[in-house]
Amino acid sequence: MGSASSMLTQYDIEEVQEHCDHLCGNFVLSCYLFPRWMTWGFGSVSQQEIVSLYERFCQLDRNAKGFISADEFLSVPEFAMNPLSQRLLKMVDGLNFKDFVAFLSAFSSKASAQQKIELIFKVYDSDCNGKVSFNDIMEVLRDLSGPFMSNDQREQVLVQVLKEAGYTKESYLSIDDFFKVFGSCGLKMEVEVPVD
Repeated sequence: MGSASSMLTQYDIEEVQEHCDHLCGNFVLSCYLFPRWMTWGFGSVSQQEIVSLYERFCQLDRNAKGFISADEFLSVPEFAMNPLSQRLLKMVDGLNFKDFVAFLSAFSSKASAQQKIELIFKVYDSDCNGKVSFNDIMEVLRDLSGPFMSNDQREQVLVQVLKEAGYTKESYLSIDDFFKVFGSCGLKMEVEVPVD
């Protein structure tokens, strides 16, 4: 798509629409991109909506490289303050515009459970081996709970949750196991992306 500072062509817009249709299906992504809420309906996304998202992308891509670096993502205060930001940075560093839109799609209120679970799995599977171990989950719990829980408390809670789901401390969870555990719980993951 060229440099981030260039204008989108009709071809670029249609390419993003096709990419979103292919990866994302029909969903709505709520992003606070300007001084008002905007709802993005990928699958039937308008050209103006793509241009608006692209403008937000360009605001984050401060050096006009055509992708957003980890440091540029950290310029969004809500992202920087997220206890999982370091894990998420591994996933978002170097995203081009199309991948930026696809990444944000998992946080949509209309994203499928599959999209949300796949993102959660990637957050837990930090070594990208396709399996999540007890220790992987403990690391995420440590990031989320900080000093409010001791390691013993985290371990007790996790052992109990795994036991209730039919797993043990020695189990390795695959993406299918995540679908089994999270598939029917009605995940709610939504994000606000503010300007400045």
